[in-house]
Amino acid sequence: MVAPLDIDQLQTFVAIVDNGSFTRAAEQVFKTQSAVSMQMRRLEDRIGKQLFTKDGRGVRLTDEGDKLLNYARRIIRLNNEAIAAFDDNRLEGSIRIGTPDDYADRYMPDIINRFAKSHPNVELYIVCEDSNDLVERLKQGELDMALVTHNPRTRDSEVVRTEPLCWVASANHALPVDRPVPLAVGRRDCRWRQLAIAALEGVDRDYRVLFTSWSATVVASAVLAGMAISILPESALRNGMRVLTQADGFPPLPPVQIGLMKRPGASASLTTALSNHIIASLDNISAVEIAPGFEIDGKALSRSQRLKPAHVAASW
Repeated sequence: MVAPLDIDQLQTFVAIVDNGSFTRAAEQVFKTQSAVSMQMRRLEDRIGKQLFTKDGRGVRLTDEGDKLLNYARRIIRLNNEAIAAFDDNRLEGSIRIGTPDDYADRYMPDIINRFAKSHPNVELYIVCEDSNDLVERLKQGELDMALVTHNPRTRDSEVVRTEPLCWVASANHALPVDRPVPLAVGRRDCRWRQLAIAALEGVDRDYRVLFTSWSATVVASAVLAGMAISILPESALRNGMRVLTQADGFPPLPPVQIGLMKRPGASASLTTALSNHIIASLDNISAVEIAPGFEIDGKALSRSQRLKPAHVAASW
């Protein structure tokens, strides 16, 4: 039987990565530096790979260490979730979280399910609005947390998921020819709308905004009806949609990043518990299953075929 990884060693490993040095990590995990070093030697022996290399006065991950990091974070989160599920001193109270409705449709069911099972005495109050409005409500103290589209130019959020952003059209209707691209997008301050327009203008392709709405359902309906083209993150693709590529005359788009924000002064125990469930749920979405009706590069894909998210940083 394969010996399991040691949770304590993994926690120390993550602390080293987050702090950039063995010394600062030792302070965080309440161990001596020699104990931390011993734990890492044992972890490297268990893995059979070198995890760190010196980088000036600090350390940095090797390729194998970087590979382990994702697993380590997920194992620790799941361990904490399991412990919380059997904790007699369960959390109580309420927490207010905001999310755009497209994120709510794709991600919230699993998040709600996980959180409710672990913390049945906590009331979740969920608000669905666009990212900009959610940030304002957070500043006004009307929300405790917000799941938003990450935009480092305008807001400070912790990136919790990265995935491709796609041009989408109806798989059952022909694309418009010799006329401006009809768009269904969010309001003027929507980051995805700005990216779509900038991309089209960058290749001198004419466009016309036909539908404007912060509702993902409205935008998707316009696409499925063959009335407009829009952009969606890969995980939001629906039956009857087709992904458009450069072969169709549509320029590549930067990946979309989902960020998590917390209100200063909000209950640390509640926000930490909910953020752990959010991150764990998003980590579990490792691939998008293509349902009947989806097409990529003009080719129909079977249910067994998948699109895997690109784990790269956005360039904007």
